[in-house]
Amino acid sequence: MKDGDCLGSIAFQGKVAMITGAAQGLGKEIALAFARCGAAVVLADIKRPVETQSVIEGIGGICVSEVVNVSDESQVISLTQKVLSKFKKIDILINNAGLSQLSYVPTHELPLEEWERVINVNLTGTFLCCKHIGRSMLEHNQGVIVNVASTAGITGVKRAPAYCASKAGVILLTKSLALEWAGHHIRVNAVAPHYLETPLTEGLREAEQVYQDLTRYIPQKRFGKTSEVAGAVLFLCSDLASYMTGSTLIVDGGYLAQ
Repeated sequence: MKDGDCLGSIAFQGKVAMITGAAQGLGKEIALAFARCGAAVVLADIKRPVETQSVIEGIGGICVSEVVNVSDESQVISLTQKVLSKFKKIDILINNAGLSQLSYVPTHELPLEEWERVINVNLTGTFLCCKHIGRSMLEHNQGVIVNVASTAGITGVKRAPAYCASKAGVILLTKSLALEWAGHHIRVNAVAPHYLETPLTEGLREAEQVYQDLTRYIPQKRFGKTSEVAGAVLFLCSDLASYMTGSTLIVDGGYLAQ
């Protein structure tokens, strides 16, 4: 790593950070940020995050990539065992893997299969990773977890009951685990972004009228950058946030301040 690559005084040399959903978008940005700050990075996604791995190795970072479906407990167990076999510990867990609803139909028309698909990944997947990686953190009596929630888990969005419920669940799961594990020197926090500039929102941003309609309700009049959320995640995982646990850090351009 070159001097100045790390953001400010935040550094993670000697730490192992696992990021789920690391193949693209926010997960990729978070993984790159940890690598720049000296952490060994475990990249996990439902498809092997080869591009993220290539970028990190290109800057001299240490990383491994693994394929996992976070909603499948057996796969989460296998992933945890594989990482612990290689690194002996996991200091930091970022639960970023998630998905949106395929369609925003009226709730009474939403298929049960679609509800279960979203809940299984966004909420159950976060729980399973916390459960099994948290067990290792308990054995080491230390660790930091950051769960990626959403402003939609705080205010709600019409015709998005599965997504909103899953992200609200993530926020309360975060609080529950923070209370349970505080005595074991494990901090558990969440970040709640609003709309971000990611591949998932590319269509929204390319439709000029849609983009204008959405940003009209954001005081900063734009979507957030993934780097802006990654910075919040780094802060929560650093010693600068050592007295923070059970919190949800909102990164939304002022949307919820209205």
